[in-house]
Amino acid sequence: MERQSLTLEDVAREAGVSRATVSRVINGVRNVDPAIRDVVREAIERTGYAPNRAARSLVTRRTETIALVISGAGEESEGEGDDGGRPGDGVQNAFAARVFADPFFGRVISGVVGFLRPRSMHPVLMVAESAAARKQVTEFLRQGSADGALVVSTHAEDPLPAQLVAEGLPAVCFARPALPVPISYVDLAHREGGRLAAEHLLARGRRRLATVTGPLDLPAGQERLAGFREALERAGTAYVPIAEGAFTRESGAAAMAALLAEHPDLDGVFVANDLMAQGVCELLRERGGQVPQQVAVVGFDDSSVALTCRPPLTTVRQPVEEMAAAMARLLHEHVRGARTEPTSLIFEPELVVRDST
Repeated sequence: MERQSLTLEDVAREAGVSRATVSRVINGVRNVDPAIRDVVREAIERTGYAPNRAARSLVTRRTETIALVISGAGEESEGEGDDGGRPGDGVQNAFAARVFADPFFGRVISGVVGFLRPRSMHPVLMVAESAAARKQVTEFLRQGSADGALVVSTHAEDPLPAQLVAEGLPAVCFARPALPVPISYVDLAHREGGRLAAEHLLARGRRRLATVTGPLDLPAGQERLAGFREALERAGTAYVPIAEGAFTRESGAAAMAALLAEHPDLDGVFVANDLMAQGVCELLRERGGQVPQQVAVVGFDDSSVALTCRPPLTTVRQPVEEMAAAMARLLHEHVRGARTEPTSLIFEPELVVRDST
């Protein structure tokens, strides 16, 4: 039998179930016994049946496509792009280059795709670095080109989550928005992560501690700092020198240079992400400092950078892939009407000990 001529009835006969059961499995209806669902999926694989996506969209009013949006807070850019293209092209390219230099975003994409692919759903990557780009995102969703949006904001002032809520468009954020918005999100217990870093450095006998924070207008930056400070306060340390970074390697090195200028005898530092921690280690090496013999370094994220850093980083693990998959699952439930209220899912951090402490 040719693949094109296969029908739901053919799959139903192969699986030994009703046509309606096959339809419920294909359309992701939740009230199907898991064992029966597995039987139907095996029958689909054996027969090679491929649902007609256009026909399904007419019935379900869904595209099975999700917009994965990396969003900033920029306004409309002026002038030509760096390559002489359309106005704003240079700004867009610079934003995208900066964003995708961070392994965090690759982990988000991996987690999202890992959830969507088994469900025959597909992500469309959109970069919203300006007011015009954000308008394109909302129009894309309003026109029904995607069923909803997964939003990863890179700036505290990002207006996109509020715009999506105002338009009544299904959306879920990675991390709690800095501005109060009735929208679902997944996040980490960042304060607990800061506490783990402080307690580990103290357990290693380090007492002259400092921290390189993330951007302090972001909830994650604020919470990681608060957890670190609170743990040290409980241990009797009333003051912790801080320098603010921007989650980039260069900003980590600059922040560490500023800390050493004021506190040259530091023996331990908590850095609010692995990229900045890599910059800290590079700066210390350039100045003849040894990690961890002279200065112990703890990062945050447990990204690929933690393994390539010299020495490999002790870091607070953020389970980004699992969080991204949970974000996609939340949106899937909102789109299908299985979940209607804004929901938060908070994950726990874990300390991963390597050679930098």
